[in-house]
Amino acid sequence: MIQDVTDNEEIEARIGRLRLLEALLFASADPLDEETLAGRLGEGADVPALLDELRRHYAPRGVNLVRTGAGWSFRTALDLGPQLRAEEEVSRKLSRAAIETLAIIAYHQPVTRAEIEQIRGVVTSKGTLDLLMEHGWIRPGRRRETPGRPLTWVTTDHFLDHFGLETLRDLPSVEDLRAAGLLDSRPVLLGLSGGEEAPARPPAPAEGPEPG
Repeated sequence: MIQDVTDNEEIEARIGRLRLLEALLFASADPLDEETLAGRLGEGADVPALLDELRRHYAPRGVNLVRTGAGWSFRTALDLGPQLRAEEEVSRKLSRAAIETLAIIAYHQPVTRAEIEQIRGVVTSKGTLDLLMEHGWIRPGRRRETPGRPLTWVTTDHFLDHFGLETLRDLPSVEDLRAAGLLDSRPVLLGLSGGEEAPARPPAPAEGPEPG
């Protein structure tokens, strides 16, 4: 009898934590990491197990629990995306310079501005990096322990979330990008040529400012 009472209490506690976890993730505008969730669920909560249970519960539904980077969030099921996607006018399109810079940071991070310029072959304007930061896709990383201690740049969890990636390992390969027509045949963009780094080119004159 005592055992039955204890088991019932444990079941109720688990259900309570599961409901609270669901509510926390539903109410948050941004993905929540496991450390944050553990702090809200209290001592003794097996956060990974609870997340896995909730993920499996929502797997066949219209919204899924997905992991992006270090965080977890609810997202529309991938197969329903085309039916829900509405045509939106993009008020500020990314320039080619911004797209190339973002790609280089994603594939070469942590990378300095000088290294970005070496790969692209042109001087990168501060406005390009500022624009990518405004989107929340990149952030400053650690400084290099080299003369001048240059700042490095890395992508954010928001970058993963926006592009539907769980980790950076899910980035498409260079061959996939070319096959999709998102990358031309030049080896200079990602600094790759047959698996080896392409020869560096001296920076060209600085590019113009980003369009407003």
